[in-house]
Amino acid sequence: MRKIFLYILTGSLFFSSCKKDDEVETYKEPEDITVQNSYDDQSIQKFLDGNYLDAQGNIKAFDSSDTSDDGYKKLSELSPEKLPSGVIYIQRMGAQPGDIDPSNPGTVIGDSAVTTLMMSAKTYLAANLDGNTSFTSAQVMYNCSPLDGTGSPLVDPKFYFISKEDDLIKNAQTDAAKQQSYYMIEGFNEALQKFKAFDLPNGAPYNLQGVIIVPSRAAFARDSHYNYSGYSFRNRTFVFNFQVYKAQPRT
Repeated sequence: MRKIFLYILTGSLFFSSCKKDDEVETYKEPEDITVQNSYDDQSIQKFLDGNYLDAQGNIKAFDSSDTSDDGYKKLSELSPEKLPSGVIYIQRMGAQPGDIDPSNPGTVIGDSAVTTLMMSAKTYLAANLDGNTSFTSAQVMYNCSPLDGTGSPLVDPKFYFISKEDDLIKNAQTDAAKQQSYYMIEGFNEALQKFKAFDLPNGAPYNLQGVIIVPSRAAFARDSHYNYSGYSFRNRTFVFNFQVYKAQPRT
């Protein structure tokens, strides 16, 4: 009996140790927001190194088992620009209005413009799991790209601009919801103005012109925000892949 007991004890310890080895650490929000900011920056760099733009400007991940993507440059090799806010944007060479028609360099995008966007937008949670810092928990915010979704451009999104006279703000029931920052992703607004808009009809073929990556500190960080998607944007980084079909002054 004593030997049987020792075998059972040894076996239970073995399975217990195996279980601990197999457990996957889950995200825990850092108390210090500067730590989250560091996670964001490290994860953004890995994203830039691990993805490329295909022939129509869509973000794609490199596949080590597929040689067809070997000729593409990393996003980090496409001259990404970093703003003081931490936002990174990439203008795709050959896909800007002036590249296509030098006589029509495109429309300047104002900070309160009415925009029409062909766009894919995803959010990620940057986390350090088992000593590895990278993006996890990918979620789709909007998908208007014909290759991945409906193909219908997004008109005048409130995360780019919302007027103080908008009914959502005028009829808001909380102090937070009465603020433009409750709706707007400020880093996206800031970076989109670095681009020029086309003048295209909604049914025109798309050729995505760039990428904007907004770390959580330039988005909603840990503040309350409008429910755009049914899940929280707390601590989330945003990746926008888009073409500006139109930009018109707001009257």
